[in-house]
Amino acid sequence: MRRFAILLIAVFVLAGCSKSHQVPSGRWIGHYESSSVMVVAWLEITPDGDVRVSAPDILDPGEPSDELRETAHKRLADELYDGWGSVPSRRYEFNGHIFRKPGGFAPQMEWNPGTKQMKVVFYFGMQRSIRITMTPVKDFTEDPWLPQ
Repeated sequence: MRRFAILLIAVFVLAGCSKSHQVPSGRWIGHYESSSVMVVAWLEITPDGDVRVSAPDILDPGEPSDELRETAHKRLADELYDGWGSVPSRRYEFNGHIFRKPGGFAPQMEWNPGTKQMKVVFYFGMQRSIRITMTPVKDFTEDPWLPQ
């Protein structure tokens, strides 16, 4: 009886350790703009856990005039829209909150299951990372800079 109890406890412990976390699926859109970077992003996660993300950027845009800002926004939106078809899907390790490259350490995306908020983490060379809050969307739009 004692062996059975130990075996039963071991099964429950292993079952708890191997818990698979449900990957959030859907589409999200986000953007970020500062004097050091301008970036726009689309993120798609399938129910099977395949992830596609595209995020064209402009580094060091400075403080552009309204006309130059509009031109830069259009260029990034066009790059995003035109390149989406060639974005490969990838798999990430997911612990219920953080997506990481397989075997990786650095977070790539952060999911808050309580608030259903997704953030994508961007790394630009030696600059510190930027977390962009993503907005869930049903479909992607041609102008990702518009409020959703």
